[in-house]
Amino acid sequence: MARIAYFDCFSGISGDMMLGALLDAGLAPRDLRDALDRLGIGGYQLHIGRERRGALAGTRCQVLVQEHGAHGHRHLAEIQQLLERSSLDLAVKAKSLAVFHRLAKAEAAVHDVPVEEIHFHEVGAVDAIIDVVGSVAGLALLGVDTVYASPLPLGRGMVQCAHGTLPVPAPATVRLLAGVPVYDPGIERELVTPTGAAILTTLAAAFGPAPAMTLETSGYGVGTHPSDDPPNLLRVLLGTSATAALTERLLMVESNIDDMNPEFYDYLMERLFALGALDVGLIAMQMKKNRPGVLLRVLVASNRRDPVLECLFAETTTLGVRLQEVERVSLPRETTTVATPYGPMRIKLAHLPAGGTRSLPEYEDCKRVAREHRLPLRQVYEHVARLANEKRNPES
Repeated sequence: MARIAYFDCFSGISGDMMLGALLDAGLAPRDLRDALDRLGIGGYQLHIGRERRGALAGTRCQVLVQEHGAHGHRHLAEIQQLLERSSLDLAVKAKSLAVFHRLAKAEAAVHDVPVEEIHFHEVGAVDAIIDVVGSVAGLALLGVDTVYASPLPLGRGMVQCAHGTLPVPAPATVRLLAGVPVYDPGIERELVTPTGAAILTTLAAAFGPAPAMTLETSGYGVGTHPSDDPPNLLRVLLGTSATAALTERLLMVESNIDDMNPEFYDYLMERLFALGALDVGLIAMQMKKNRPGVLLRVLVASNRRDPVLECLFAETTTLGVRLQEVERVSLPRETTTVATPYGPMRIKLAHLPAGGTRSLPEYEDCKRVAREHRLPLRQVYEHVARLANEKRNPES
């Protein structure tokens, strides 16, 4: 059974709203504080309490920073070192760092500076670190396997920040939400913060309606703004799917091509995979005037839509493409290593709905070993598969 968290962002999202929602849904404050203590930073207090917004009540989580201990700012490299030195779980470290890399990349693009020069002002840095790490750790503590989210409301107006007066949504937020379904609710305030956008776009498998699940509990995270129309709350729904399979919404991009040099498809596939395509397929077909052609199919996450389209129009002869949203159901998987006479080699582990796992040797590793040792590829592949099976079932 896979555990699902669905964030219903009817009034937007911020890092502190996400923390509040997780706490309201059952995350124990002591567990959250214990996880954050493993960061090894001080100069802040976590204040957790109940508040109302309109007719609804929820949990508000405030990060109260002691400014007198500030040393100016933290660059991305400092935050990376902080996370790497911490005693947090490896998965929490990796996901938290991915959020900060995504946030820094967006800020760098907006301000036209290298990512290495991006820095977070001390108060904002501590606040953001607690929001990001707390949210990632909180989801792990609640046993969440997959995160989904609703389309996001953008808001309107202007906002004051360290860079001066900026339009709402903030430029970095706009950059982060590329490929995400958004809408204008007509509300004159900031609804989605850069930190909230960075967390959600890094962790969410898909944006759209709530996925099929057996609902277990829900929670409401209270935001800073006192608005009660709509109530300034973030709702999270926690539940389990009927199987261990993961369901996500993706885009299928298609085009019929009959006038392109077939030698170019190899380079095209390399470019598409480098841009984040999940799958690329070429299907032979007969087209108008009985010309042989190719049906090109590219499976991609919605937030990679634009770069994939740019690539297709630049690298192929197509004049137009078809887009359709598809639902993919896949087995949870992970990559691990197994000791072999050729050194450590990677294997993919897929977790089956009825229990147990299926292991597959990493093809590229097997190909490299076959070339280096001048062995038949099938022999290397079968040897690694046998060792992987023995590792999973030592008594067999």
